[in-house]
Amino acid sequence: MEKFSLKTMILSGAGALEYLGTLGAERLFLVTDPYFAKNGMAQKVADTVKAGQTEIFDQVTPDPSVELAAEGTVRFQKFNPDLLVALGGGSAMDCAKAISFFAKTKVRLAAIPTTSGSGSEVTDFAILTHNHVKHPLVDKSLQPDIAILDSDFLQALPKSLIADSGFDVLAHAVEAYVARNAGTISDLYAKEAFRSAFGALPASYAGRTEVRLRVHMASTMAGMAFTQAGLGLCHAMSHSLGGMFHVPHGRLNAILLPAVIENNAHGVGHKYAELARAAGLGGSADTIGVRNLRNGLIRLRRELGLPQTLLEAGVDPREVWNRSQEIVEATLKDPCCDSNPLPVEGFQVRRILEEVTGRV
Repeated sequence: MEKFSLKTMILSGAGALEYLGTLGAERLFLVTDPYFAKNGMAQKVADTVKAGQTEIFDQVTPDPSVELAAEGTVRFQKFNPDLLVALGGGSAMDCAKAISFFAKTKVRLAAIPTTSGSGSEVTDFAILTHNHVKHPLVDKSLQPDIAILDSDFLQALPKSLIADSGFDVLAHAVEAYVARNAGTISDLYAKEAFRSAFGALPASYAGRTEVRLRVHMASTMAGMAFTQAGLGLCHAMSHSLGGMFHVPHGRLNAILLPAVIENNAHGVGHKYAELARAAGLGGSADTIGVRNLRNGLIRLRRELGLPQTLLEAGVDPREVWNRSQEIVEATLKDPCCDSNPLPVEGFQVRRILEEVTGRV
């Protein structure tokens, strides 16, 4: 039996933000980062909501910690809002979702992603960091009630952010498509998300703003897929490495994904080949399709100016191997391993580390 559920109302297109003004909120609690607080975007959102009272929690940092979410929860409970809004990338949305979870509230949560990557606006995942390890928090209550995909927020994205977050979309789609819990409906979203993002990312990176809503919606579709199907070894390793070495999550996915595909190909090569064909990479035989998918991702990685190895990403290989046992243990404990299409063992993690680390 397959099961697919999504409680999130999705509004997309230019001006989608205006919907928040129809909700009749009286007390708004807005979670964002210092950048959006300073550039006036947080205030614009608050003005759109038209609440009588607003509190802005603008302390969100990349890879939000458990302690930060706890601080936000205390302020949230003291303010007692009737609408919670997250404005920003995955970190802001994850922090807001964690605040809602810890506060045990039924207050409506609206997520406004300003980057096209995490898919957090529709997922039941939130990633928090504790003691330099990223921990996925997974619960159905974490799915936002409203997702605002407003193309007006996508006009001035830095190229590095387009590249990093774009590869996060691709990794979400690829891992969801082959995940242990994948089904007919999640496959539809994952395949279309991969096809759409793979085709549009070069143009978005080159400055063509008219394609950015396409990537934005691909991110949401990938989120819809993986929140049902699960993820896999790429994300498990990305979580462990990201917590230790503070490399952006999407950048780590770009480094790891081709190697993870190689690791899983003997079990789900036919599905990888289907993604290759959907993206126009060809491959009449499954083995050729897998090779084309892997090579296509490597070419795109170069085209988007992303590093090929951890060394190129600024991570000292000696430090990786000094902490290799810690990396392996954190990876194997990560719940994303549970939905990898094949069982994950320590030697596989080490083999992938050897491929992606680089040499001094």
